[in-house]
Amino acid sequence: MARLRPARTSRDPFMTPAWARYSLRKPRKNYVRAMPHRSILVFNMGVRNDSYNMTATLNADAPVQLRSNALESARQMANKYLEANIPNAYSFKVLVYPHNVIREHKMATGAGADRISQGMSHAFGKPVAVAARLVKNQPLMMIKTSGSNRKVVQEALRRAAAKLSGSYSMKFTM
Repeated sequence: MARLRPARTSRDPFMTPAWARYSLRKPRKNYVRAMPHRSILVFNMGVRNDSYNMTATLNADAPVQLRSNALESARQMANKYLEANIPNAYSFKVLVYPHNVIREHKMATGAGADRISQGMSHAFGKPVAVAARLVKNQPLMMIKTSGSNRKVVQEALRRAAAKLSGSYSMKFTM
């Protein structure tokens, strides 16, 4: 099922308050009755090894809210590039978890929709997606590998950042 609205309508994290209350014990007493599907399911990839001497992170330059499908797309892009160029020589981790529920007030469109639509009066919306909220300089992804693979890691993070809205910077530590 395709998204109805583009990501730019919900990427500013401070437009709406956080809305993430969901309980498995008392689902009828929740604000969120049914949690929307999370696109990203894998957070750790590669081979964990203590001999890696370089850590690279992708950090947000400004506060941003990222949907789970954008995180999954960036994860796949970076992991595919790393696996093709340095197989089994890296450890890749997504550091943020999409828990904030995005609501959308669906409206009727087309001819004659103004007669059947209820308008935006007291519009609360229904849950349609989940997103991760990032603050300035918060790390989003982390790659550990040896120092000789710096160019490959840099290109993998660049490709991942191209899939995300907002601006990002890379930080390397030895």
